[in-house]
Amino acid sequence: MVFYMATGTDETRTDPAGLSPREIVEHLDRHIIGQERAKRAVAIAMRNRIRRQRLPREIAEEVIPKNILMIGPTGVGKTEIARRLARLAGSPFLKVEASKFTEVGYVGRDVESMIRDLTDVAVEMVRQEKRQQVKGKAEALVEERLLNILAPPPPRGFAPQESSEGDHQEPPSRLREAMRQELHAGRLDNREVEIEVQPTGTLPAFQIFSGAGLEELGVNLKDMMQGLFGAGRPARRKMPVSDAREHLMREEQERLLDQEAIAKDAVRRVEEGGIVFIDELDKVAGRERGAGPDVSREGVQRDLLPIIEGTIVNSKYGMVRTDHILFIAAGAFHVSKPSDLIPELQGRFPIRVELDSLGKEEFVRILKEPRGSLVRQYTALLGTEGVTLGFSDEAIEEIAQFAALVNERTENIGARRLHTVMERLLDEISFEASERRGETYTVDREMVKAALADLVEDHDLSRYVL
Repeated sequence: MVFYMATGTDETRTDPAGLSPREIVEHLDRHIIGQERAKRAVAIAMRNRIRRQRLPREIAEEVIPKNILMIGPTGVGKTEIARRLARLAGSPFLKVEASKFTEVGYVGRDVESMIRDLTDVAVEMVRQEKRQQVKGKAEALVEERLLNILAPPPPRGFAPQESSEGDHQEPPSRLREAMRQELHAGRLDNREVEIEVQPTGTLPAFQIFSGAGLEELGVNLKDMMQGLFGAGRPARRKMPVSDAREHLMREEQERLLDQEAIAKDAVRRVEEGGIVFIDELDKVAGRERGAGPDVSREGVQRDLLPIIEGTIVNSKYGMVRTDHILFIAAGAFHVSKPSDLIPELQGRFPIRVELDSLGKEEFVRILKEPRGSLVRQYTALLGTEGVTLGFSDEAIEEIAQFAALVNERTENIGARRLHTVMERLLDEISFEASERRGETYTVDREMVKAALADLVEDHDLSRYVL
């Protein structure tokens, strides 16, 4: 059998509040192969969040999320599970690396910055939703502004004059309506107009850190020096109607938005539904062993602790409580163990799940089953060049076998090895695709062996190429 993958998708949006844990797992199964324990854990956490919203307020305040610690090697799906869960729930999501945070006095970022960054994500989410809500009204306003440029309204008291032949000039209202029809039909898109363009933050922003290293203030030069050297003044530019429509659309949408309401809604979403994925937690596990790079490990853990326990972080959109944010931490824990974390931090991750390493069988499923599988991706990419790409069952099994073998002999990077192998395998086809429109390529076992066998057999070469 040969797979010629379809490039479309039949995925439909669902209401996360109506999903049971089993349905949440089924949704994750469409994108992630295996790791059933981790999927069950995040599904229960998501459902508990929905259950909490149905409780009376005094009880709901007492119900804290059960944070999750995922243990497993790289490339097995830890980040993807958390990201897909957040997308399904419509929650603000942020991924951070624990190793980027250090205790006060060492080079690094303040741990509270993760909550401020999460709030920025939520603000942008809400803003995009509100833009869609006001899109119809904004389009009507933009149309009137364009018509004012293309067919300016007559001055007050204007009356049509009769020509020498006795005919009246066309009324301005009729001319404006005719211009409106032309605008709707797109026949004026290439006509050049002159509009006022509002400045969009051309001056750079910088950050100020207080001496304690705990407060991060965003300061924009444009706000400090409004009007200096022309900063903040609109500029007149000539452009086609199609481009002018986009500029005016953004401007009108921003005018219709209630920025205070957006900030309030965003903070609420962070507090009630935010998800923070802390990767590489194993890199900060362990106690101090004297001077050197290990000295700040326990300090990072202690700085993370109040954020995860529940505190209030000051952001430019207001105070943000972290009590009900779901924290999902992950790490390989090859060298260290979860028990090497300080006891207080261990207690804040009561749910621990171990993810399985991936082998040939899982790689075969990863190549074929998910909605965004690599086979589908490459089929779609080459399809844009008019090239039809197919994979035989034997070829897919051979690719999976090579990926598993290289992971075993060199560094185990999980499913990410498939990307490397597929790029190497399809290198020639991808290079020539633009010149092979209308042709069909079928990847079979022999083709896979010819492209990869020598590399895999040469141990030293495979370390550098694959």
